Amino acid sequence: MPTGQVKWYDADKGFGFLSQEDGPDVYVRAEALPAGTTALKTGARVEFGIVQGRKGDQALQVRLLDPVTSVSRSQSQARRKSPEDMAVIVEDLIGLLDGIGEGYRHNRHPDSKAAKPVANLLRALAAELEL
Repeated sequence: MPTGQVKWYDADKGFGFLSQEDGPDVYVRAEALPAGTTALKTGARVEFGIVQGRKGDQALQVRLLDPVTSVSRSQSQARRKSPEDMAVIVEDLIGLLDGIGEGYRHNRHPDSKAAKPVANLLRALAAELEL
């Protein structure tokens, strides 16, 4: 079976092209994808059969060899803080929130000088947790 890479694939239109290692590009339709697969990522290595169609070679029975990992996911994982660093950040934030909570218990809203940095820290923590 020929192998190659996904040149491009449009999931909305249900087709794309595969580039062969030794030959011309091959048209691929959604029906040729493995069961449960709705799209192909550009650059994914695939194995496929070829059948001659009216307009040239078409891929048949595409099989993913090694799916491409998301570049953005890999980059975000590399930027993640260590669990030890996160424990210190969370503990410090809890201390800040305790101080704000104490003010609320005494019927006072925090002043903007104190509230704004805490709000920024909460946003940063939320972003870190979502990675």
